[in-house]
Order: sequence, then C-alpha cells, then structure tokens
Amino acid sequence: MFWMKLWSRLEKIWLCWKMSDRSRRILVSGLSGQVDREKTRLKMEINRTAAALEAQGCLSPLSAQQCRISNRKWSRHLSRDAFPVRSRPCCRSGYSLQNAGSPVEVTEEPQTKASLRPPSFPVSQWVVVSHIVNPAHFYIRYLAKQNERKTLTRKIRVLSSREESRFTVTDTVEIGTLVLVQLKEEIWGRAKVLKVSGKVSVRSGRACPAAQMTSVKVFIMDQGDVKVLCFLSEEEEEYSPESLLKAVNVQMRKVNPIAVTELSRFAPQAVRCSLKDVVPYDEVKGWCKESYEGFRRVLGSAAVEMKPLGQDRDALLVDLRKTPVDQSSNPPISVQEYLISINAAKFYCPMASHRKPKLYNPAASPAINTELSAVVSHIYHPTHFYIRLVDDVEYLLLTAALQDYYNRADEDVHVYCPVTGQACVAQSDDELWYRAQVIGFVADRMVEVLYVDVGNRKVLSVCELRKMKEDFFVLPVMAICCFLSAVLPLDGEVWTEACTRRFISLAHQQLVTIIVTGVLPTAKPLPVQLLHSDTSRPPADIAELLVKEGLASYRKERCISSDIFPLQVEDGSAMWDAPLSASAGVNPLLPQTSRGEKEEFQLQLPACLKDLKVRVCHVNSPGSFYVRLSRNDSQLKRLCELLKQQYEGSEPRSESWSSDRFCAAHVNGLWERGRICSIAVDDTAEVFCCDYGNKMKLHISELRPLQPSLVGSLTLECLLTGIRPAGGAASWTATACDFTSYSLTGAEATMTAEELTAERPFPVSLSCLNSVGQLVSVADILTNEGLALRHTKPRELDVVKPEQDNSHSPSDPPLPRSPATSSLAPKPAPRTKLSAQKVKTALYRHPEFLCLGGVKALICAVRDDGVIFCRTQDAERQLQRLQVHINQTMSTWPTPQLYTWSSVQGCVVIGADMEWNRGEILEVLNGYLTVCYVDHGWVETIPAGHVYPMMLCDEIPQLCMPCKLIAICPVGGQWQSDAVALLKEMMAQRSVLLHVMELPADPRGSVTADVFLDGLSLGVILCHFKHAIRDESLTAPQGHFGTSGVLFLDDWDIDTEGLQEPEGRILGPFIGPSLPLVGDQFEVKVKHLLTPNKLFLWPLEGSTDECVDAQSLDEALDNMDVEALLPPHSFPPGGPCLAEYCDGAFYRAKLINFTSLEPITMMVQHVDFGSYDTLPPSKLRQMPVELMRFPVQALKVHVRGFKPPRVNQQGAVLPYSPSWSLNALQEMVQLLHGRVSALVLDCEPQLAVLLFDEEHHLIHLPLVSSGLAELD
Repeated sequence: MFWMKLWSRLEKIWLCWKMSDRSRRILVSGLSGQVDREKTRLKMEINRTAAALEAQGCLSPLSAQQCRISNRKWSRHLSRDAFPVRSRPCCRSGYSLQNAGSPVEVTEEPQTKASLRPPSFPVSQWVVVSHIVNPAHFYIRYLAKQNERKTLTRKIRVLSSREESRFTVTDTVEIGTLVLVQLKEEIWGRAKVLKVSGKVSVRSGRACPAAQMTSVKVFIMDQGDVKVLCFLSEEEEEYSPESLLKAVNVQMRKVNPIAVTELSRFAPQAVRCSLKDVVPYDEVKGWCKESYEGFRRVLGSAAVEMKPLGQDRDALLVDLRKTPVDQSSNPPISVQEYLISINAAKFYCPMASHRKPKLYNPAASPAINTELSAVVSHIYHPTHFYIRLVDDVEYLLLTAALQDYYNRADEDVHVYCPVTGQACVAQSDDELWYRAQVIGFVADRMVEVLYVDVGNRKVLSVCELRKMKEDFFVLPVMAICCFLSAVLPLDGEVWTEACTRRFISLAHQQLVTIIVTGVLPTAKPLPVQLLHSDTSRPPADIAELLVKEGLASYRKERCISSDIFPLQVEDGSAMWDAPLSASAGVNPLLPQTSRGEKEEFQLQLPACLKDLKVRVCHVNSPGSFYVRLSRNDSQLKRLCELLKQQYEGSEPRSESWSSDRFCAAHVNGLWERGRICSIAVDDTAEVFCCDYGNKMKLHISELRPLQPSLVGSLTLECLLTGIRPAGGAASWTATACDFTSYSLTGAEATMTAEELTAERPFPVSLSCLNSVGQLVSVADILTNEGLALRHTKPRELDVVKPEQDNSHSPSDPPLPRSPATSSLAPKPAPRTKLSAQKVKTALYRHPEFLCLGGVKALICAVRDDGVIFCRTQDAERQLQRLQVHINQTMSTWPTPQLYTWSSVQGCVVIGADMEWNRGEILEVLNGYLTVCYVDHGWVETIPAGHVYPMMLCDEIPQLCMPCKLIAICPVGGQWQSDAVALLKEMMAQRSVLLHVMELPADPRGSVTADVFLDGLSLGVILCHFKHAIRDESLTAPQGHFGTSGVLFLDDWDIDTEGLQEPEGRILGPFIGPSLPLVGDQFEVKVKHLLTPNKLFLWPLEGSTDECVDAQSLDEALDNMDVEALLPPHSFPPGGPCLAEYCDGAFYRAKLINFTSLEPITMMVQHVDFGSYDTLPPSKLRQMPVELMRFPVQALKVHVRGFKPPRVNQQGAVLPYSPSWSLNALQEMVQLLHGRVSALVLDCEPQLAVLLFDEEHHLIHLPLVSSGLAELD
C-alpha cells in the first residue's frame, strides 16, 4: 500500500512537471486566488440573475409542471446573462474547485436498450423474420435498422480480427458471457453463452477453461437462434490443450470489457415476437411440425409488414401481413388467417376474471295480475317460450337502425374472438340483423347464439358475428322468457311432441293477452297465463284448452314457490308463510327435514319494510350491493356450525358440476353455502356465496354437494333509489364503486323500501351513522361527493281510468271461475296518454368562410370521417366572449320536460365540464341525443336531460369551420381508425397554418384546404404513413391557390449558378466515455455543478490517460492551429464544434440551439466539462476530424443519498430547479474542496454514485444536518 501511494504521488509530480510553464504557474501560484474570485463571482452572478427574475415576476411559486415547462426558458435566460463558473479546463489537479450553478441539461443521452413498448397507436413496420421456433416464438429484424446492422457488423469484424480477442490458456468461459462467434466465412456475430461442456468441468458446468472446452451452446443475439459449437469430435479421444484452444479460436472470440461497453450501445437486432391471439390447433400436442412448416412457407425470405398490438413480458404481440407480388389483384396475406385456414392454429382470447363482457339490460318484468298485449315470438314448449310486448314502439326503431348500420358497415365490426356471454349482432334466417348473445361454443369456430329480442337460438360461424355498437345497448332485452304457470306435462316431466305442436299452432306469432301470476328471480322464466285474443269470441285460456284436449294437466299447487323469493297472493302482497290449508301447516317455501321441522336458513322479509336494521355484506356498485338482516346473524352462526359438522373432514367426490347448482364451498378455512356461476376448463369454478354476496374462484375439490334442506340464501341484492351515475354515463364509474365499497362494506345501516317488488336488484334507500352519530342517507353522500346525480321527476301522465261496471252490486255473489283463473284477479291495463311539448328550432348560422390564402388557425376537433374542425384567432377571442354571455344567461338548470326532439335542430348543451355550449342535434335515440358542439366540432351522445331546446346568440355564426384536405384520398375510400387516431394525436389543440384552396358551394359544407404543421404538409405526413394517397386529378387549378408564407417560396426564381458545395464535411456525434462498473470506487474531479445532486465529474485514475496515437486530448488542443480553422458553415443541433471560453482558449463543444437572432448568438455545451456558453458565430470554429477520436471526458452523474427538502425555508431558490435553494448550492461548492471519491451504485438508466470526502464520510451529510437537504 505504501509503494502504491508513493507511486501515485510521483506520477502526479511528473504530470505537473510535464505541463507548460504557463499551466504550472497557474496551478502553483493562482489556485487559491482563483477559488476566491470564482466563489465571489458565482454569488454575484446568481444574486444578480435572481434579482432580475424576481423583478420580472418569474420567481413566484410555481407548480412542478410549470417548472418543467419553463426549464428551457430559464436555461436560456441564465446563459444569456451569466457565464458558467469553472476552473481552467486544462488543469488536472483533483484539488481545484469546479464550476457550479449552470442550468439543467437540454439534450438527453441516447438510449442503449431497445424498447419493446408498442406505440400509442399501431404503426406498421417492415421487418424480416430471422429465426422461427413456432408461431408464438420467433424473431424479427427491422429493415429500418439496416444501416445500424452494417455498422455493427463492421465493428464486430474489427474486434474479432484483433489479437487480444483470441482465447488464451488462462481464459475461462462462463455462462452468460458475451462472445463473438463465426456465423459464416468472414462474418461474425454477438452471442451469449448458454451452456459449456469440457473434459474437466468446473463449478457444476457453469464455467470451463477455454483450453479444455469441447462444446458450447450460444444464443445469437442479432438473429435469435441457438447454435452449438463443437471443438472436439467424439472420435478424437486424445487431444492437447493447444490444439483444442486453436479450434476454439477458429469459431469463437472473447470480448474484453472495453469492447463490451462499445457493443452494448447497439441494441440486439433480433426482437422476439409472437402472433397475437393464436394458439395451437391441438392444445394438448402443442405446435406441430405442420405449423412450423406452414409458418415458414408463408413468410419465406421476403420482407413482411408487422403491426405491433401489445406486449407479453419480453415478446411483442404482433400481426404479420405478407404483400403479394401482384398487389393490384391480390390483397395482403394475413399470417394469422393463413395458419387458421390450414388448421395449423386457432384464435384464442382469454377472458380476464376482473373484466366481463358488457351485457344487455334485463327485460322489464310486467306488473303482477295486469292484462298486457303481447306477441309470442318463439316457442320451445309450454314451459319455455318467449313473448314481446306490443306497446314497445322502440323495438321497430331499433330494428330499422340495426339494418341501416350493419348493411353498410365495414370490416372493423367483425368479431374475431368471441367469449361466452358476449353481446353481438347476427343475421337470422330472414337475412335481417338482430341483437344476439353468445351462449356456447359448438365446434371449431362455430358458436351458438341467442337472439335476445326474439328468443330463438342458432349455430353460426364466428365470421358471421358483428360487434355491438354502444348505442344499441340502450334498450333492454325485448324477449321475455315465460312459462305457463297452471299446467304440467302429463307424465310430470317431458312435454309430448303433440302438445308442443298444438301450443305452437295456438300461440306462435299470435297476438295474445298475458297475465303475470307470480314473481321469480330475473334469470328464471316468468310465470304467466295466456289468453287467446279473438274478436269473434271471448278470450280463451290456452292452458285450459290444452287440459281439455288431454295434452296437459293442472298443477297441484296453484301458487308458484321459490327457494328464496316470497309467494304472491291475489292482492299482490307478499306471503312469507303459507296458509294453514297448505301442506298441513308446513310452509312449502322452507326446506323440510326428516322430522318435518322448519329450518330458518332463508331470507324472510317482514311485512313492514321501513327502518330495517341490516348489515352490508358486499358492494359491487351503488346499483348492486348485498345486505343481510341483522336479526339473521344468529341464524348465520348456527348455519356455519351445521355446515362445519357435516362437511369438516369430508373427502372430495367425483361430481358432475354444472352452473346454477347449489354447493357447500370451503372458503378461507370455513364452509359456506354457494351457487356455481361457471366452470372453467382447468376445473376452477366461480362460486357465488349465498350468505355474503361476493364471488370466489375455487377449485372443484373445495366443493361438496349441498343438502336440499340447506338450499337458500340470507342476502338480498339491492340498489340505491333516487340517484343515477354522474356525467350522464350509463354505468357507475370505478371511483363511485370504490368509494361505496370502502364506505359500506361491513357497515350496519338502516334500510327502507316502499313496497315489495319482483325487481332485482331490490330498490331501497339506505342510511348510516356518520362520525358525529347522525343518520345520513348514502344517496346524499354520493351526491355531495359529485359521484351521483339526483333522479329528476318526469312529467305526470294523464291516465284515463276505465269506466266501472256497476252491473253487479257488492252484495251479489261472485261469478264462478274456471280452475285456471280462480286464483287470479286480472286488472285491465290503464290507458296512458303521454303529452310532449312541441318545440321547433332552426340551425345556427353557417360559419363565415375565409378568403383564399393562408391564415393561422387552432385545430379543435377531428371527426371519425376525417373532417378537421378549426378556429381562427379572431374566432378564439369571440368564443371567450360568447362563453361568458352563455353562462350568464344559463345560470340555472332549466326544469326538465318532455319535448318533440325530432323538430329541434339548434339547442344548448351542458357538457361533462358543466359548461353550457351551443349545439346541434344530429340523431335522436331512446332517451339519448347525438349532438354536435357547433363552436368546438365535438360530437357525443348524451342524455336528453343535458340538452335544452333553445337557441342562444343565434346572430353569431358558428365559430368552428370544417375543413377537408385537398387532393388527399384515404386508403380504401374512407378513413380508417388508425388514421383518425394519428390525426387526433397530432392535431389536438395545435396551432397550424391553414391554406384555403377552394370554398364549398354549400355554405355548411367543408372548406378545401391544405394544413401545414411546422412547415410540413399534413397530406404528406398521411401519405408517408400509408394512410392516404395523393390524387393529382383533384388538385385545385393554379388560379385557386392562395399566396402564403410557405407556398410562394416554390414560385421564387432563385439563381443557383455559381454556388458551391459547403467546404468540409458534417461530422457525427462524439464518442461516449467508458462507463465504470457497479461497485467501483475511485477518486474524481468535479467539473461542473447543475444542482447539489446533479453534476459532471471525471475519474482521476485510468480514464484520464487515454491517448490516441500516443497523444492526449490536451496535447492535441495545444498543438492545434486555431487561426487556420474556419467558422462553421452549418449549425445542426448536436453538431460538434470548437468554442472559445472566457480565458481565450478553444475547447470541444456541441451546438444546442439559437438563442438570439439580433444579434445572432448560439448556446453551446462544452462536452468535456458539462457547462454551457452563449457565443456569437465568430467565437466558433469547425471541429478537426482528429479531435473526434477522443471520447468525451465528463460523466453526468446523479448523487444518491439525499434529495431537496419538502419545505424550503432558505429564501432564494435556483430558478431552473426551484426545489433547491441557493444556500444549498453554495454549501455544496464548499464541500467539494479537497479530495473527493465516488462509489458507483447504478449505471442504468443514469449513472448514480455516492460521494465521499477525504475521511471517507458521505459528502452530503452536512447539507442534511443544516436542513438544506433530506435523506433519500
């Protein structure tokens, strides 16, 4: 250790002696004075800059986002007024004070690793498949990186040809080591060692000496394949280490640490990919040889088009399309569809457990004992048929809308990967489109669907399904599943074919009168009585006709019972205990034990549904939560004990489980009652906990058959009445669901309901105690939090009551009834007359078009059909005044009423931001309106309650002007979704230059124009991304073109005669420094400070002596003839140059940007120190090629261990980093005196270190102790 320190001291003395006389004089005599002068200058410059900024109001408290936006502004301001402070760059002493207080760096370091994250919208790229394992595991290479691959190949060829790259006897090859392997003759590639084998293995096969290595298995990083290199054949039993080492060097070369750093700057050229939503045709056997051959055959060796669709861990999920040779007649070939067509693969779309397909709203159940007219739409048998109420006029509008939309829909509405329960649209036998739902999979790519508005089922191919448009979810299911409540089959089990045919002849597609006779859960068929409507004779009961003809028999119990839900008696009230005459005093609703005793393990609501004490068990949303009566807590406890006695220690049995079957489930060590919802292919069942309301995923080994006497439930599904989702949405937001679940789950509450209905969820009002013990309504809490809105009361309906028949007096005995109708008391349906206020409004005035020529405009919206809406600067100012006037006029919410929206055109709309805007009604749906904001261009579908049929400021024309691009035609004749997504991302709220080419003949038509973004035509951008093509036949005549600041440049007659090519050549970027390894500790020289924890430094040992051709960078700068160098002829951002510092010397720098045009000044960064300067072009020189060979001699690091304080109490702050104070920066300058050493903690994504002083203490501890920083 002593000799090493002595040698270090002698080396430093020798370096100082080697310096020039001027440098040695500055180092010896002027070091201390320079430190004091620089500190004083630093304080003066920072204080002067801060005072100037404070006088301008720039140092007011800013949010973090505003500070980030203003970073560039601050950096320009400081660099213009103050020079960065640092020592003379040629001083190599580790004891000199380096610069501080410079603004943050403007440019970012280049990324060294390839990112697999797909773009925000799918962008197709041309690739070549380099290696195939199977369709779910293959590697591609981008054609756009061909130049990078050539550069990498040349660099690898140079590295492999060096003598130091050959293996020696002392070298050892380990697993994971980066090596170079010979791919072809004179072609080498990067590879990672996966496995090594040798005559003598070391460390269990993870490493082997190079002289004893017989074979090695490597992964080619730039191709994606795995290769095995054999250096000794099996026949060769005798070998020598020299011969084996020679064979190794023929096929493989080692890579030294410096070369590893150079090669790490190139990302692996082979990217792992997988075809999205494709699985083997036979999932048991996996990918077969036919799949591999078919995949390789369709790809070949040509380039294919790849569209990234997602990411799965380290692989991109993509779709490949191969373009045929004859593109005019043959469309591109989809690799996915090709593999499926040859039965080598099939589609698969897994259904996540937390995401379920959107379902239709359930059909509204008719009122009990009320006569309604209906049409029997489909019949399976008398206890399974579907009806549709005839007073649903909206069904006719829905059918017409379905035909209109799907007859002209494009390819985007196809369903490729359906799941069970998914809503869709499909054609029936009459070739009309109907709403449907997938209920099962029959065969390969064949599904069974249920037409929810008719009731019939059909097996279709997946290609015949269409996606459901969001607007068609508004109406509930129209087909209501029913069964005849009064009859049973003759044998009590199966209906005969004769009975079914007779029932079809009587009721199918016939107008009938129905009477609902009971209440069952929503998922169960509805018990009804069917009366055949015939004007020639009184209505006949169809069930009675079937009994008279001997095709059916009456039920013994005339009342429909349920395991969970109450009975309904004639007056419509709930009957929770059966009458004494029924079953000898035993309630048929309750399960019976062997001794006839009743088990109280079912929900029984009292007659009075007011102020019931309940406990909230589970919450899905404010529209679906489960409660349990508090008085049933003891019953639940006894039930749990009974289940534990019967099923504890029981072994699982082989059972055929099915949906809707009750079971005993073992959940978290306890036995509970459950009902199976679904069963997956991996023997996992989704179980609904009957006594708690939640759902669990359990293996079938945790289930046991439940005894019939224990079947039931103690929970009731409810919803909060009087409120609806905020914002006009049809469903509750995730915030509202989370807030309700957090507030109510497990809480005790008071529940009140107006009357018992068959509706599920059950509408109730819920109240809980707040923090001060007051009873508050949960609906009020959600409304106050802004998560819900109050239901507005509709207009009262004029009800025409039927005239009473007084032909019979109350004293007359009742007329005898038939057996099928004796237990029912039908009430005729009341006739309702709905009156709506007739309102008629006109359209707002069309926008005022501009003159031909160029004008600046703001893009405010892009419609799905590619129409662009923009506003001029004058329209922007007029819109601000208009908004103030509208908000003053519409200060209160108008009273909601019913209007005839078909005659309304102009209106006012309140959006999600609760601001009123002028609008125009485009389409009228069921309770919803599609409106267009005429001053913004937005189009959305909102509830009718958010629209008011009134025109405001109708004398002001529309401020938003529609535009279409000139001579630009979308690919395929209409704008695709990815093209519209690109337009919205580029154009949203962006200021552009609009060149009006042609005015429309229709005042409400679109203006033909060309749009320029930063001087580049939008049409050129769309054509570049292959979203559109240019049609020269649509180009406007020469006389219609307007003159503008960009277009008339093409008309200039510029004389280029005598002009010469610029002298010199454009140089590339600087060579990056070699990064230290994690864990290295070394002495450093701090060169520049940005903030106390962000600075530039350089090691004092090793890297400082890097020489090129036996010459260091300082020597090359000293030997340079500056007078012979020319000023730069071009100023590209990041371009290298020589910049003059305040000491009169020139140092290497790179151009950042122009800071001023009067006079011309540029910002540069000294790459070997990290500081910034603002210089005129006269102080810049062209960079000699010889100086580009030296790597950058400054490392930008982040100092770990401390961070800015949360509360800054030190007064003035750094303007470019307001979280740090000036005192903290000055204190850090003081701490950097003396010897400083660094310990490397991390190299990715930014070099992170810990700094230590001479006594090996963390250098930032004084900052923390003085309150200028906090520990991180």
